[in-house]
Amino acid sequence: MVYSKRYDKQIRLTEIGLSGQEKLGKAKVLVIGAGGLGCPVLQNLVAAGVGCVGIADGDVVEETNLHRQLLYTKDDCGSNKAVVAAESLLRQNPEVQVIPYACFFTQNTARELVSDYHILVDCTDNLAARYLINDAALALNIPMVYASIHKFEGQLSVFNYENGPSYRCLFPEKDRLVQVDTCADLGVLGVLPNILGAMQANEVLKIVLGIGTVLSSKLMLYHGLNNSIQIIDFQKNEFEISKGKQQGFNLLNSKPSAEVNSITTTEFLNALSDENNLVVDVRESYEEPKLTTGNYKSVPLAQLESFVIKYHKNTRILLFCQNGTRSRLAAEYLSKQGFTQVSHLQNGIEALEKTTY
Repeated sequence: MVYSKRYDKQIRLTEIGLSGQEKLGKAKVLVIGAGGLGCPVLQNLVAAGVGCVGIADGDVVEETNLHRQLLYTKDDCGSNKAVVAAESLLRQNPEVQVIPYACFFTQNTARELVSDYHILVDCTDNLAARYLINDAALALNIPMVYASIHKFEGQLSVFNYENGPSYRCLFPEKDRLVQVDTCADLGVLGVLPNILGAMQANEVLKIVLGIGTVLSSKLMLYHGLNNSIQIIDFQKNEFEISKGKQQGFNLLNSKPSAEVNSITTTEFLNALSDENNLVVDVRESYEEPKLTTGNYKSVPLAQLESFVIKYHKNTRILLFCQNGTRSRLAAEYLSKQGFTQVSHLQNGIEALEKTTY
């Protein structure tokens, strides 16, 4: 096979060569999340000549994304990230296939998304999605390349590589509500996700090419303020592997389940005046802006589990947070606990800021 000059410098590496470039051309990689981590992953994989790259993201570009998500410009605001990213990447390298999926990775979309890929790359900031990705990878026996960021720090690992440990081996899932802080909640230095995303892409390329030492059974901790790196070893947990595989088989073979109900800003504002609704702000008490109208309870996410015990399962509960991430997690949790009328404000109070009330 003849390759264009764009790959010449990496083909010259003895560890890659023409045979390695052919491996890259045949690889199929699904990148889940096209945000701060996903953008550098996508750019590096496409530039390297990975033959088929899928992009799954149901979110839209916002101006607050632009300092770290370098695939996008201000003109892209309001457009779906996966679609915009695909267009940008194909301009970067029209020799590869880039497939956008304008949806989130959920129980209802997982089967369609993962079926044709060799590697899954977790670039989400959604804990529930991360377990779904892990379980799907286990069921399909394919690797999952993981990274996450927190303020000035990042984590990196590869799960389910050559029968190695899974995400569950490192972080067993608990049947309780877990606080999830995202970039939108805590803030992030723009360069950090680009560093971690490039590292994720490096792991993907090593896996495809069969070179180097893949970061399996190890968790890398990167500290951006002093450029220090720590490596933590962890072991395979057969119970968690079995649990994840079963969850994965169920995920990929079950019928779609009901989606968590989300409501618009208009519906939310109308619901505030109804005394029969229990409206709950799951943000921390210090977070702003505050609602200036309507009756609602302020219950941080970590306290929601104990707060709702006193309410009947048929209570109409409306949840909101800063951008919709934590409220969605809370809605999923309450639904699993048997609450039948739960919904959350889509895109959170940030969307309300754009609405006069």
